[in-house]
Amino acid sequence: MAYEDRTYHGIQGVGSDEDEWQPARLLVEMPEDGPTQRENVNVLRELPEPEDSGGFGWGCNGTGTGTGTSHTAASVLADALDLGEPAACGIGFVAHPEDRALVALREDFCVDVPSQFCNEWRLGRGAILRWARGWYVQRGIRELPAAVRDLPPLVDIEV
Repeated sequence: MAYEDRTYHGIQGVGSDEDEWQPARLLVEMPEDGPTQRENVNVLRELPEPEDSGGFGWGCNGTGTGTGTSHTAASVLADALDLGEPAACGIGFVAHPEDRALVALREDFCVDVPSQFCNEWRLGRGAILRWARGWYVQRGIRELPAAVRDLPPLVDIEV
């Protein structure tokens, strides 16, 4: 499968009561250059909230490795790494058995990335895959997911 770039866009839940409350959303968009507030972005799909999960979370709403932040990390990583459904591939909470390496990947990503986000954010797939490649290398894990293994090389620049 050829590398396909995409951008992950998180929008924190809003509202003050059950009638007005809208849960946090994770959108997968075509990548675009420009300011954070983009108009007319091409949304490819929305990542589904895991069933009975309590929803997605990040930043101060999902500090550390809270379940909302972990659900966000699992969904983004599963999509970026082309692993399929988080629960089916072993990176989600309801998988039995969980894949130990993928769970460790999820929790480290959770701490390093989504726990640092603000209410609304965008993150490119290439950044996620490069982070994941570094994670695997640091742990000496040689069996990489195909998306990480087949990541296009960075272009050399003259300094």
